[in-house]
Amino acid sequence: MIPAAPAAAPGAGVLPTGTGHAPCHHGELLQGVFLDDDGRRCAGLVTLPMAGPGSSAEFVRRPGTAPEALTVVPADRTKAARAAALAVAECAERTGQPPCGGELRISCDIPVGLGMGSSTSDVIAAVRAVADSYRLRPAPGAVARLAVRAELACDPLMLDGRPVLFAQREGRVLEVLGPALPPLVVVGCALGGGAPVDTLSLPVHEPADSDVRAWERMRTRLRRAVATGDAQLLGRVATASARRGQQVLGHPEFGALTALARRVGATGVQIAHSGAVAGVLFDPAVPGLRHRVRSCLRALDAHGIPATRTFTTVTPTKEIPDGPAHGPAHRGVDRQAGPRTPRRPARLPAL
Repeated sequence: MIPAAPAAAPGAGVLPTGTGHAPCHHGELLQGVFLDDDGRRCAGLVTLPMAGPGSSAEFVRRPGTAPEALTVVPADRTKAARAAALAVAECAERTGQPPCGGELRISCDIPVGLGMGSSTSDVIAAVRAVADSYRLRPAPGAVARLAVRAELACDPLMLDGRPVLFAQREGRVLEVLGPALPPLVVVGCALGGGAPVDTLSLPVHEPADSDVRAWERMRTRLRRAVATGDAQLLGRVATASARRGQQVLGHPEFGALTALARRVGATGVQIAHSGAVAGVLFDPAVPGLRHRVRSCLRALDAHGIPATRTFTTVTPTKEIPDGPAHGPAHRGVDRQAGPRTPRRPARLPAL
């Protein structure tokens, strides 16, 4: 952790308080088992960033109390509580203070169980809030290390949306793919009716050497897609990865999703490999983009697949208008779909 600029000492009777925030993501573009620089197999993933929903945390430190006197609200955010306790221990050591208790408050508008990184977002926000209460600024590597200790695996949400191949069980970057993803328009949806997926209940398969070689080929192609800004190639890689993921997830709508993506001229599809959220990917440079997006929304509705949000990979996230009459998209926010949007209302209130 790197010390931040010195802050004024709190007044008498004011407890040290810190705040933190973390974003979510929209599932994965690529996930599998890859080789690190030493030739060792590592589970890894590349997430699709999405601005908007996220977790916010506030930590009120209570010097002089026992470290175990740490409470969290809501009480079921046990991973965030573990992360806060770990962060307190590390921050106290770095500042030469005894560990203490405190109260952590989490506010999160990310749907749980859809594969959007809700637990990692909570954990990162908690670590940042604790560090802020000590007037420290945690480096991304330090946040990742604490996140893995708190929840055994984490998403790369501490890296601010940079496209990286990330070893989620080790909390380290296997490869920086480039400065930014190619521009994409994503029509989000939820498979399985949006029912949460219990990641721990999914079967575990030991990949064969041929599987690892296939994932490495996808990695090479994704690296090239990022380097050249090729949205078409990125869509093909994401679709291939999503199709492999179906060997475990087995979403019954997956065939319909890929078929309608081809029919409306999308570059491909992506899914959360440990959840139900999915996206139909479009190259924003193609002619008739708005028509293609509207056709996609109608097709999703016809197949009973609830649409959630249409957004771009350009930061800040912008929602795509459903017609010229709406004018330019609002910056920095995701507007709710207009009343003429031809799709069924999403069963995901937080989205």
